[in-house]
This record gives sequence, structure tokens and C-alpha cells, in this order.
Amino acid sequence: MAIFLSFLLILLFPSANAGWPPSPGYWPSSKFRPMSFYKGFRNLWGPAHQSVDQNALTIWLDRTSGSGFKSVKPFRSGYFGASIKVQPGYTAGVITAFYLSNNEAHPGFHDEVDIEFLGTTFGKPYTLQTNVYIRGSGDGKIIGREMKFHLWFDPTKDFHHYAILWSPREIIFLVDDVPIRRYPRKSAATFPLRPMWVYGSIWDASSWATEDGKYKADYRYQPFVAKYTNFKAGGCSAYAPAWCRPVSASPSRSGGLSRQQRRAMRWVQKYHMVYNYCRDPKRNHALTPECWTK
Repeated sequence: MAIFLSFLLILLFPSANAGWPPSPGYWPSSKFRPMSFYKGFRNLWGPAHQSVDQNALTIWLDRTSGSGFKSVKPFRSGYFGASIKVQPGYTAGVITAFYLSNNEAHPGFHDEVDIEFLGTTFGKPYTLQTNVYIRGSGDGKIIGREMKFHLWFDPTKDFHHYAILWSPREIIFLVDDVPIRRYPRKSAATFPLRPMWVYGSIWDASSWATEDGKYKADYRYQPFVAKYTNFKAGGCSAYAPAWCRPVSASPSRSGGLSRQQRRAMRWVQKYHMVYNYCRDPKRNHALTPECWTK
């Protein structure tokens, strides 16, 4: 009888982490038109490992090289997204990335906002890593601000839309318009304020990418392929007038997330977040004051 009642309860009240996250109620990606790759981007490196077909970009890594691309212009705020599909199977050591950076303008003292797929081994899910570096915290002695997730879907099966919304007040990371992380500006010292370009790349990061470097890239499985499409980039370029209004993540023009968006984000972080640097007891949080300041 007890078994029957338990089964009945499962049917009537399924687990809250089953299926997909609650609707965010607002879809920022719908506010921006897709652009062709060559309208907004250019090859940065590895041109022989990059191809474009009907506005879809394919980049790949093999034993000889990876590949990367960069936006034509820099931005000081905006919405930046792409629909991405990554390779199944053994991809340990391989990073597929979509990110903002000003590394070329400020070498050794740069800012960066990352969305990275950390390659994996057979039977294990990809890890989606989000990260923020400020004024050289990604140079030399690294001070990362990582939050990592195992997604609620298989990113190798189909394209999904990944985006960074960067305003002077906050950075929002989104997956299919669901906010998964909010990084607020708590001080100028812990927030990127200088113009950045939009980048994407695939490269070998065997020293750290998969289980802290335990598993390396295995080129018996090459080429490692990533596909990008539905590119979106809009907001205030570095050359825009001072009155250019930053993009909002919610229906409110003042920015911030709505109550419904926060509910969806809490669901993702409760059921799918696998690492938060602010909760890591091995980290020196004197170097990341945003973890404990309001």
C-alpha cells in the first residue's frame, strides 16, 4: 500500500527539477534581429579551420590548430548572443567559447566575460562555465569568478541560444532566454567598464578544462567541431553617443530582472548549478569582495 501511495504522489506531484525551467516571461533575444556572420564578425585566427554556410559558422580543432572569430566593432554595453551546437562523444580538454574581451586593447590587464563549454568524456554531460575577469584578474595570477552548470538538455543534440547581457549595472547570462546567472556591479573595482569586443573560439585547454586537467584532448577523435548561427549583437558600441540607452534584460527599461525571471534563475541554480566560486571554501574571498558585500 505504501509503495502504491508513493507512486501516486509522484504522478500527482512530479519533482520540481523535472523537465524545463519555469518560463521567464520575457525573451530578450526577440528584441534583436539575427545578423549574418560577415556583417558583424571576422576571422581572428585559424582561417583554415572555419567555414560559413548560409549564415551558419563552423569552426573546428584538430592536431594542427583551432579557430576563433571577433566582432568588427567594440561595445560598451549590449546584448550578445549566438545559437550554438557542440560535438558529442569524447571532447575532453576542448573549450568551445563565446565571450566578451578587450585583451587585445589591454594585454596583461584586460576584462573578460565568458560563456564556455568544457569538453567531457563518454557518458558525462558538458559543463557550461560562466566567468568574469576584471582589469587583469585573468592575467598572471588568475582570479576567476566561475559559476558552472550542467544544462537541463543535451547541447550536442540541437542548437540552443546562449547570451550575455552587459549593462553598466549588471551582467546577465542567459540560455534560451532563461537567466542562469546575474553578476551585479557592486563597485568599479569588481565590474568590467571598458569597451569589449565579442569573440568565439574552439581550442585545446587540456591543462585544466576537464576535471582540472585529469582528461586531455585525444586527437584520435578529431576534428572537434562547433557550430554557431543566429548571431545577435546590439546595444551601445564604443563609438555611440553618450545618450545611448543600455539594453534591459527585462520588460522594465530601468533594467534588472523581473520576479518571474528571478524565479526561473533560482530554479536553474538550485537544480543545475554545480559550482559557485563564492561558496568554495578553498578560495581566498578577500580577492573576490563581491561575494560578501551587498
